[in-house]
Formats: sequence, structure tokens, C-alpha cells
Amino acid sequence: MRLHLKKYGYLWAGALTIICAVSFAGDVFAFTPQQLYDNVWKLVNTKYVDQTNNHQNWNRWRHKYDAQIRTDEDAYVAIDTMLASLNDPYTKFLNPKEFAEETSSIKGSLKGIGVQIGVKDGKLLVIAPMEDTPAEKAGLIAEDEIVEINGESTKGITVDQAADKIRGEEGTTVTLTIKRKNQPLKKYTISRAEIVIKSVSTKVPNDVKLSPEVGYIRLSSFISKNAKDEFLNALNGMKDKQGYIIDLRSNPGGLLSNAITISDMFINGGVIVSTVDRDGYKDTTRATRNYITDKPLIVLINKGSASASEIFSGALKDNNRAIILGETSFGKGLVQEVNKLPNGSGMNVTIQKYLTPNGTDINKKGITPDIEVKLTEKNIQEKDDVQLKKANELLVKLLKGDFQELESLSNKTID
Repeated sequence: MRLHLKKYGYLWAGALTIICAVSFAGDVFAFTPQQLYDNVWKLVNTKYVDQTNNHQNWNRWRHKYDAQIRTDEDAYVAIDTMLASLNDPYTKFLNPKEFAEETSSIKGSLKGIGVQIGVKDGKLLVIAPMEDTPAEKAGLIAEDEIVEINGESTKGITVDQAADKIRGEEGTTVTLTIKRKNQPLKKYTISRAEIVIKSVSTKVPNDVKLSPEVGYIRLSSFISKNAKDEFLNALNGMKDKQGYIIDLRSNPGGLLSNAITISDMFINGGVIVSTVDRDGYKDTTRATRNYITDKPLIVLINKGSASASEIFSGALKDNNRAIILGETSFGKGLVQEVNKLPNGSGMNVTIQKYLTPNGTDINKKGITPDIEVKLTEKNIQEKDDVQLKKANELLVKLLKGDFQELESLSNKTID
């Protein structure tokens, strides 16, 4: 992985959400709306991962709107129309407001309800509520379908449009109509707030009693620049533990560098991740052998675990470094770059796909757990965390050298 940083540069990997997951590139200078449009065209032409640009002649777009573009707003509409032809929800233009909101997420705070959203099969879905936010407290969960926002249908809505409707001033409310599997529609009226992005917690959820020799680390996001330091501090604070449960459930992703650095804490010299660019160039990142611990690990994932979470869990799985337990993850195997544009705008461009150490492309497929443990609606309502309980049970047996149940459960489902 080329980890040298351009001006304003970060490498990101995360779900396309209210908090986007991308990398920052340097300035692209333009002085007119027409030049802004042309710069976006050039970025796709030179950087987009699919050289066929969704099987079309990209030149047809370059001067398509020359006569119509007079203002920045004209350019924004023309750019959105052009990018829509790629049929890639992760490649998008960010107006100045959207770009400011996205970059603020790196600083560790944002205003809204604290929910990651995405469009999948034409449906607006909750990828994951962030920990200790109004969305989580209201009861939203991964794979909830948002069918209305403030009474307006979300049919045909884009992630950007939905995010703009959900965001708002602190103290105001938004009403979401939620469709959950096998349940009637339900309205959730949620107060917006300033969301402080927390990365790491060692608090065990739902009053689950873990064995004293088991350490628990919840990583809710890779988005903060401080996530790797927070994680390392948590790990160093548990040196007396004999094994660890790392909880990545509903973790939507974040900085790619965080996923690599945290993986490096556990892997002794193996491959962490490979990326493949538009030219087919494969760039492989290996662990440095400066690992922090070789103690047994169980990693928890679910449908809301995306991108950087999948890089981490895929790296540990393929290196036989951890047992992956839970449900199949979200399935986002793409890397975006954010390019800073003039007048405060920006653009996300899909520039690479990534592969797990075994060469697996998990995009739209996800990471399959070694042991599948489903969390039912009844479990959620009763706050019965059967996944965490099972992880604790298996880790204790692993620490005692009892591998019989582990072998019998591998690649099986526990309801």
C-alpha cells in the first residue's frame, strides 16, 4: 500500500455513509464553473478504477454541457448527472457544505443522529447506528429500511439526499419511518445532536458477564485519527488478560491506515491487505512483525461491519490469527479518494478494490464468519447478546486447550 500522503492526504476505507470512507488528495485548481466540471471529468478519466467507466465512451461527457453551465449550481447538476452514469454510489461530487461535513468527521464530531446509511438494491438502509448516539438510543439497528424521512418517501433517493434530510441543527428532530423484517412499519422521532465520534470502548454491553481472563475491546469506527492510539491503549491496559474479544459489529469503517496499523498489532509478518488499481497493479501491505500480542482472539462481526472492519477481520481470518464469529459482513471492497476542489467542494472517486490476504474480493459478498451465530429480533428486544456470550464461552475453552467444540462448530450456524 502506498501510504505516502499527498497534501491534505489520508487513506480511508469505510462504508458510504453520512461519514464517508475515502482518501484525500491535493488541490485541483479551477476558476470557472466550466473548469470545475472539466476537472471532475479528468479525475474520473485518469483515476477511476474501472477503465471502461461503466462500459461507455467517457469522452461524450466532456463538452456535453458547455453551453448550459454558467454558475456553480449549474456545474453541480451537470457533474451529478455525469457521475450517475458510472452507476457507482461511492463515486460522488461533494458541494461545499457536504465536503465540510465529511472532513469534519475526521476531527471527531458531527451534527445529526449518528447513523450510517447506504443504498442497497434500491433501498435506503441503516448500515449501523453509532455507539451512544440518538440513533442507537432510539433503537435503530443494522438493515433497518428507511422508507420515509419526515413523511416523504425515500423511493429513488440517493445517500446524499437522505443524509441532507436527516442532518440538521442540534436540538431539532427528524422522523424516520422504519421497515424491519417481519414487523409493521414504525415511526421513530429522533432529536439531532452533536455527535462525538468515539472509537474504542472496553465496557461490556448488555451486562454480559465475561470470564475474568477475557479482555473485551469494542471498536465502533476506524474513522478517527486517534483510533489506533485508543485501541493500543486499551490493549496495553489489558495485559493481564489471557485472550481478547474484539467487537467490530456495526463498525462501518474509516481510515485505511487505522485498519492496517491495528491489524499489525496481531499479525506476525503476514499479508494484511492488497489493493488493485485501474491498471491492474497489485500493491500488497504486510505486517511488520512488531506485533503487540499473540494471545488468542475472537472477532465479532455482523451485517453492519463494513470495509475497514472487513480488511481487519479478513486479515486476521486469512492469517489464521483469530476466530471470526457472528454474521456475514456488509461487503464493501472498494477504496475511495477524496479530491479537494475549488470553492470548498470535493469529490470521492473509487480508485482501487482491495483483496484479503488470500486474494478474496469481498465486494458485495462480505466476510463469512468461521462460526455463524445469529442475533434474532427476540435477542435484541431482550438484550440477550448471544454472540458475545458464545464468543466468551469458546474463548475460555480455547484458553484451556479444549478445541473439540470449536472444530465441531467451524463453518456452522448457531441460531
